[in-house]
Amino acid sequence: MKSPAGETPQYLLIKAQLQGRIQNGALKSGDKLPSERELCAIFNTTRITIRESLTQLEASGLIWRADRRGWFVTPERLWLDPTQNTNFHKLCIEQGREPKTVLLEGRVTPVPVDVMTPLALQPFDQIYLLTRLRLADGRAICYSENHCLPARVPDLLSHDLNGSLTEIYQANYDLIYTSMHLSFYPTAMPPQAAEALGVMEGRPALLLRRLNYDQHGRILDYDIEYWRHDSLRIEVDTH
Repeated sequence: MKSPAGETPQYLLIKAQLQGRIQNGALKSGDKLPSERELCAIFNTTRITIRESLTQLEASGLIWRADRRGWFVTPERLWLDPTQNTNFHKLCIEQGREPKTVLLEGRVTPVPVDVMTPLALQPFDQIYLLTRLRLADGRAICYSENHCLPARVPDLLSHDLNGSLTEIYQANYDLIYTSMHLSFYPTAMPPQAAEALGVMEGRPALLLRRLNYDQHGRILDYDIEYWRHDSLRIEVDTH
């Protein structure tokens, strides 16, 4: 529905009402919104208008859509302090969330070109490539590609990789993450990450690249992670 000149468009008015219900606590983290059809009846408007309102709220990180289940209020973002030595499972548990990591694929492959330099490898050296999905409270929030060095972690693929690599490294190889070089910036969700996370390709994402070192100062592995834009906040305290 087109608004007369000078009037606020209806989709923005509906967005403001839904946003107000979320911000004042009437709709809480994890709550399911009424269906689009129900919202059309509640606000006496069209499906196109409702979808525009919902899309705006999704872009601002207040709601998210689960395929075939509807729209939900976005949970509290996980807080990551890059200066702290932690891992995804520990991070979730410390913040009262339930972590889960699912191995999508694990294979031996020639080192990808963009990973060759960080890992100090030659063009035809081989690595273990793990593609994994990370979930918090059952919601998929991160797609990761772990590039691991066979010389450091031989027979890695023989282990159960549906969990914490930190624990696998420590228990089976006596290797401990002690430091890292981290870069992060906003980007568009690539196809493989979008499919795994159940979002549209090109949606906003936070890209993290992490070069990890062990207790001996040696390169351990290299991670590339795509996070849902509404799932993570990064804060650092300096002293």
